[in-house]
Amino acid sequence: MSTNQYDAGAPSGGRPATPPIMIGLLVVVACLMGTTLYLFLELKDTQARLEPHVAMLQVHEEKLAQLEGSVTRTSREITSSVRKVEGMVDSAEKELAAKTTQVEKRAMGRAAKLSEAIEETQAQQQARFNEVGGSIQELRSTTQQTGNRLGSLTGKVGTVEEKVDETRQELERTIADLKTVRGDLGVQSGLIATNADELTALRELGERNYFEFDITKAKQASRVGPVTIRLRRADTKRNRFNIDLWADDKRIEKKNKTLLEPVQFYVIGSRQPCELVVNRISKDRIVGYLATPKVQQPRRAAANTSGSE
Repeated sequence: MSTNQYDAGAPSGGRPATPPIMIGLLVVVACLMGTTLYLFLELKDTQARLEPHVAMLQVHEEKLAQLEGSVTRTSREITSSVRKVEGMVDSAEKELAAKTTQVEKRAMGRAAKLSEAIEETQAQQQARFNEVGGSIQELRSTTQQTGNRLGSLTGKVGTVEEKVDETRQELERTIADLKTVRGDLGVQSGLIATNADELTALRELGERNYFEFDITKAKQASRVGPVTIRLRRADTKRNRFNIDLWADDKRIEKKNKTLLEPVQFYVIGSRQPCELVVNRISKDRIVGYLATPKVQQPRRAAANTSGSE
């Protein structure tokens, strides 16, 4: 009986009829599949469009990560530097405080010493004032005694003046006794000194420069004033000597010169001759002086003058 009920709705021809619900389900499934395919295609297209942006976003994220790391390191370095600076500032403040304390202590100590010194100076000044007050009377009596001594000192001054006059007169007599002779170049010489006293008198006149010498025979020449002298021979029996002179880089040979004979030679810049006088001759030794003019002409003028002569 049931078999007949189901078969009653079947179409003719021997095939079973499709229920409407199945058809609806098929339509829904087809729609879902179409929609899914569409969405998948749209997703692929969207993914393809977003891939460059995603790559750029990754690059930016990497750069941002690097920047964050750099900022972190910089922040750490700044923090470390700030801590170091703070430590240095703290040390400087402590050192400054310690030095300030030392300076204050020194200043206080110096102020105390200065105060003591001022008090001591005031006490010394007061003592000196008292001494001065007591010394005024002594000064008055000393002044009276000094007046008496001045009288005797005046007499002594007169005695000294008399001795000076006597010395001056003796010097004048010595100068008067000096002689003038003609030199080996035929030029009239100045005054000739035979000893130390007469040479002192010549110096007092101030007309020439005088250089004393004591030369022995040797290989090395001796410097005397502006010239150089070397003794070659000294004859004590005949009172003669031979010397070599170097003046203005020129060698001048003087032979067989006698005692107290003015040995004359010229130097550049002088119209008057220089004079060498030997007043004592001993074995391999001569003693005397060199006299040079005080006023000299310029070298060029002297050269012109000597050329014209």
